Amino acid sequence: MSIAAAETVKSRTFRLTEPHVVKETMVRRAVPDGFAVVEPTIASICHADLRYFGGTRKPEVLARKLPMALLHEGIGKIVEGSRTDAQPGQRVVIVPNLPGNLLLELPPEQCCPACRGEIADNYCSRGKFLGSGTDGIAQSRLVLPGACAIPIPPAVPDEIAVLAELCSVSYRALRPVSRLLPRAQVAVFGDGPVGYLTAAMLHHAFGVGRDRLTVYGAVREKLDEFAFARTRMVQETDFGAVDKAELVVECTGGKFSESALNQGIDLLNPGGHLIAMGVSEERVPINTRDVLEKGITLYGSSRSSAKDFEEVLKVMEKPECQADLRRLLPDEYVAVSRADDFAGAMESALAHRDWKKTILDFRW
Repeated sequence: MSIAAAETVKSRTFRLTEPHVVKETMVRRAVPDGFAVVEPTIASICHADLRYFGGTRKPEVLARKLPMALLHEGIGKIVEGSRTDAQPGQRVVIVPNLPGNLLLELPPEQCCPACRGEIADNYCSRGKFLGSGTDGIAQSRLVLPGACAIPIPPAVPDEIAVLAELCSVSYRALRPVSRLLPRAQVAVFGDGPVGYLTAAMLHHAFGVGRDRLTVYGAVREKLDEFAFARTRMVQETDFGAVDKAELVVECTGGKFSESALNQGIDLLNPGGHLIAMGVSEERVPINTRDVLEKGITLYGSSRSSAKDFEEVLKVMEKPECQADLRRLLPDEYVAVSRADDFAGAMESALAHRDWKKTILDFRW
């Protein structure tokens, strides 16, 4: 049956009902005009998903958001009956940050300061984010505004495109300082996937060469993967003696945020910029004295918008970028066709936090 005729679609939805418990629910979803129906094909697991699944978010947050389908990093294909001009079968990247003006069918000027262009467009106060307050990608039929289903260029294979969400977040964090990047010395703190993809975007999207890009981490085997950057072990570094930087990006999060942020403050020249991207559940103390004395600009960034995805997909067409991104891909994907499969994949990712991403292959 045509979805457009019925204006609804049934979706097998794998919802986290409580930590470590996933149940399949059949949900009938409306398909408004201008919305796309996407069948997710592959997705990757984020640390944010694991915090929900493992129950490390605060109890009041879990009580407010569950039950909920997880995942916000993924791609899919357009399903027949989408109420857009997209062709059935077309490959698309899923943009998880859904603007309020599109969801509510409002003119942008009637929605919020972000939609009006008064603040950055990735901070819409009336929007929704997949897998964080609304059902995410772990479902067989995802209904979202057509503008949030970005066509994947033919030159970008699925396994590269699935990394677009993380890359877009890094790209978005760097856009406000793009004027500095042709000349600045840049330091990235974090040797995990966020640090790797941020360094990759600095190199491939903004042209920061190895001579101006240094990555600080704690595990030598991980740092060895950063072929396009200089690397240093934080345990062996005297931050008072090394070359200073104009820009520092903190990509550690969790219990390491405090040390990374403060080491970054030590590393920055007067007038430098510090970008916080790592997520911590607890408040993090920082050296405000040196922030004041050096006149450091500090800002945070964690989400992106559709136009960031479009720019990142252009970067991903470069063969040299694809070669570097492949270092994050596992040798095998995890097949998922049932709720138990999904829960098992989450348990495994929670227990074995590998450097490489966990990629789920949905078989609906």
